[in-house]
Amino acid sequence: MENKKVLLIITDGFEDIEALGTVALLRRAKIEVDIFSLKKENIIGSYGTNLTLPIFNKTNIDLSKYDLLFIAGGKEYVELEASSIFIDVIKYFHDNDKYIAAICAGPTILGHLGYLKNKKYTCFKSMNEDFGGTYIDKYSVIDGKIISGISAAGVIDFAFDIVSTLMGKEYCELVKNSIYYYNR
Repeated sequence: MENKKVLLIITDGFEDIEALGTVALLRRAKIEVDIFSLKKENIIGSYGTNLTLPIFNKTNIDLSKYDLLFIAGGKEYVELEASSIFIDVIKYFHDNDKYIAAICAGPTILGHLGYLKNKKYTCFKSMNEDFGGTYIDKYSVIDGKIISGISAAGVIDFAFDIVSTLMGKEYCELVKNSIYYYNR
């Protein structure tokens, strides 16, 4: 099976479970995830998780080696959306027909860029604006190259939609079974 790579760029105020829960499930599925900070080495999540990360530098990072850009939610979305560097990364993935997965507040950035137009998507309910697409009230929605998640409550389904998209449904079922996903 071909090695898949995911890029995550975060900053202060990232939603802890959305970022780290998704990363944990992707890594469990043997998907390589590179995590970078947008501006500084030490960042703090919305609920106090401290991370020390390398700073993203678009001149030293080869975006072509990544299969998917993951945008975590949380208050960080304001700083991410205001960053021309981050917006350029999103545009690269979109323009090169690569996958983009965003959860909670993250899809609103895509909506403001016009990437949700004529798409089915989800996001944190109170942040849903008229993005020109169809809002779906589900934990996770896939439409073409965009995977969107509703909130922290949807992390597992969102992560598994990423795994299924990158690694196939059959492999995803193996990973689901490894965490007793169906044993309720």
